[in-house]
Amino acid sequence: MIALLLALGSSLAYGCADFLGGLGARKAHVLRTVMIAAPASLTVELLLWPFLGASFAPATLAWGAASGVASAAAFALLYRTLAIGPMNVLSPVTALVSAMLPVGVGLVRGERLGLAGLIGLPLALAAVVLVSAGRGAGRARPSRTALLLALGAGAAIALQLVFLHQAPSDSGVGPLIVGRAVSSAIILVAAGVAFRRLGPERPAYAISAAAGMLDSVANLLFLLAARSGDLAVVAVITALYPAGTVLLARGVLAERIHRGQLVGLGAAAVAVSLLALT
Repeated sequence: MIALLLALGSSLAYGCADFLGGLGARKAHVLRTVMIAAPASLTVELLLWPFLGASFAPATLAWGAASGVASAAAFALLYRTLAIGPMNVLSPVTALVSAMLPVGVGLVRGERLGLAGLIGLPLALAAVVLVSAGRGAGRARPSRTALLLALGAGAAIALQLVFLHQAPSDSGVGPLIVGRAVSSAIILVAAGVAFRRLGPERPAYAISAAAGMLDSVANLLFLLAARSGDLAVVAVITALYPAGTVLLARGVLAERIHRGQLVGLGAAAVAVSLLALT
């Protein structure tokens, strides 16, 4: 139950971070937003170090660095995917892949689910697709390039989660610090190379920093959940993060929640209840 609650918290934090990141990206080039978000995220993890501890054994450094590379790749591929569109087709593809790969890794590693889990897991995967799909999903046909980018973005997100899970369980926030330091360095280098193409718009500093801080909290909650529960269950609950984004968009921006998304929210609630019985 603790792992489930932590995964739900991670999902909510990821959803809020994506929402704020999206708002920030509307005001300036996405790299300008991420340049603020990534260091803010690293700052939170450094502040947590004295309270949660951290070790930097070779395995921690290796898996943490791998998660950082995957995180940087996820940012680049995800935003490129959504820029090409159509979002209402590609977003569910990304979310589903980001859930299925860790689930597969968990099951291959010997995790076993009871009857409730065998019902709840595919229901949760269906909920991920329904919640993240906008109105008219499936009517527009994405290009082959867009689909490959969506698959790549989902795989990068999944790999980040799997790599964090592989880090030693006694490493504290070490893998998070290493991962965020690596991803921040990659992002800052990319921003420096593309500086002339970033445009003159100033980033929304507060919104971007808040997005980074929430992303850091989401990573921490996922890591704690994965250490205390099954990766297959934790990953699919975490992948429900579009629900938080959808609800915030409804409350803050007055965007409509479409019928399919409502069905997805209901399916998510049932799936979480079933997985809680696993």
